[in-house]
Amino acid sequence: MFRDVLPQRPEARRLLAATFFSATGRGLTLPFMYIYLTDVRHLPSGTAGLVIGWMAVCALAIGALGGWAVDRYGARRVVLPMLLVEAVGVGSVGFAHTAWQALASVTLVGAGGGVIWAANTTILSSVTDGLERQKTFGLSFALLNLGIGAGTVIAGSIVDSSRPGTFQLVYLIDASLYLVPFVNLLTMPGVGRRLAPDGSGAAPTRQRQPGYREVFAHRGFRRLLLFSIVLTISGYAQLEVGFTAFSVNVAQVTPQVVAYAFTANTLVIVLAQLFVVRLIQGRSRTRLLSVVGVIMAASWLILAVAGVTDNRNTAIAIVAVIACAAVFAFGETLLSPISPTLLNSLATDELRGRFNALGAMVWGISGIVGPITAAPLIGGGHSSVWLGLTVAGCLISAVLAASLRKVITAEQDGRVPSAAPDEPGGAAPTENEAPATPATAGR
Repeated sequence: MFRDVLPQRPEARRLLAATFFSATGRGLTLPFMYIYLTDVRHLPSGTAGLVIGWMAVCALAIGALGGWAVDRYGARRVVLPMLLVEAVGVGSVGFAHTAWQALASVTLVGAGGGVIWAANTTILSSVTDGLERQKTFGLSFALLNLGIGAGTVIAGSIVDSSRPGTFQLVYLIDASLYLVPFVNLLTMPGVGRRLAPDGSGAAPTRQRQPGYREVFAHRGFRRLLLFSIVLTISGYAQLEVGFTAFSVNVAQVTPQVVAYAFTANTLVIVLAQLFVVRLIQGRSRTRLLSVVGVIMAASWLILAVAGVTDNRNTAIAIVAVIACAAVFAFGETLLSPISPTLLNSLATDELRGRFNALGAMVWGISGIVGPITAAPLIGGGHSSVWLGLTVAGCLISAVLAASLRKVITAEQDGRVPSAAPDEPGGAAPTENEAPATPATAGR
């Protein structure tokens, strides 16, 4: 079964392998930055929160510029230097003793991460075709979670709050693993170069200057972007703060149970992803995205069960918390291959970097909005309001996904096989695929 989902081109397989190694490095440090800043460097909890939040702000701020650079110069010219920038930032975190030093370090981390994710998505899209792209993105997500999980387990046996050197070690290992994707891409000189404009191939003129205005003129992309924002704010963005705060403060389970829940989340993704990518082939992507919204809404309703139990039903609360994370993970296995595949089916080659940059910036927006909404509501005793908003947001995203079906083609929706434009039967560009012109820019 694993062979069935592997992409045909060796370049794509090498990119997937590099994803696993870099994700393992990320897993070494991902769960421990807050603990490191507060328990090891003794920064106030509020200051540590601001440092971590600043990293998300930096990633969001540079995202649009990164998308422009990918389209202008090619993804490899952007990724290669930014991998080194982020590696330096990650390695220096382990040697930051003051808040200002930590801010400088995470600025580099955020700047690198804000560009690399979208650029890598563009590269992976360029070495896969429409038939296997969805499988490849799903496999990439599974390897990402497998690597993070492996890194977390390794780091858990190394780090010790009473020994700062252990944290320095994991941050240095994380930084060194950035060399894997760096060397990998460096030794594939034909991968990640600037994509040639599609359509007529005409050079930009005074009447038409490809840019973000043209991207936002695409009806299908606007609808997909709105769906992504609503779903991530109501779903992913609530996992780190909302889910944890509700589980500990309202359901009154221990932090160990929360850790088990995240472990269950990772296991479901790793074990189910390969089955899911085979199951969804040839099915409507917009309908499946609607199912994702419903599944994530259901996961929050399961968590609500944990909140209404009393002290005599601790076992029910524990099961509900873990089940919430597991059900949520199943929605993730559907979303991870479909969303980037659909986005790249809407994108044109000359604007693919910008399309992917805006898609990646959604995570930065939700990463800021999610915590600042969940913490005050749950901390202020309004957990039922928080639950109601998250469930409603997920259901609204399901409606948005269903409405997207009307403004894209059947091929973009995955209901018919895609073919290269120069192949017999290849689909001609449609209104949603063709670059916007002055006549269509006002759609």
